[in-house]
Amino acid sequence: MAEISVELVAVERRLWSGNATMVIAQTTEGELGVLPGHEPLLGQLVEGGVVKIRQTDGETVTAAVFGGFLSITGDGVSILAESAELANEIDVEQARADIAAAEDEDERARAAARLRAAGQTV
Repeated sequence: MAEISVELVAVERRLWSGNATMVIAQTTEGELGVLPGHEPLLGQLVEGGVVKIRQTDGETVTAAVFGGFLSITGDGVSILAESAELANEIDVEQARADIAAAEDEDERARAAARLRAAGQTV
């Protein structure tokens, strides 16, 4: 099975690093699926998007990402987010409360992305 090296990094920390068989990310140009051998590309991540990384063992790492870039090179994929949160770290009740209390569309988009990453409906 072909593999690709992936790093998911936010300004404050590295969230995940390893080999994967596929990456799915939401960019300003649309949702993008990346498989090993993908052409080099630089894409801007949407504010309040979700990134999914299918690991080589079949498990999927899911994260809510807030801004940043996706870089695909011959060496692998780098997801460089302004901030990000892994699905297993998300407080679903707090995210629901954040949607209800959101004062603008950016705040609502961030909370909605956290819910989607955690596998919840908005």
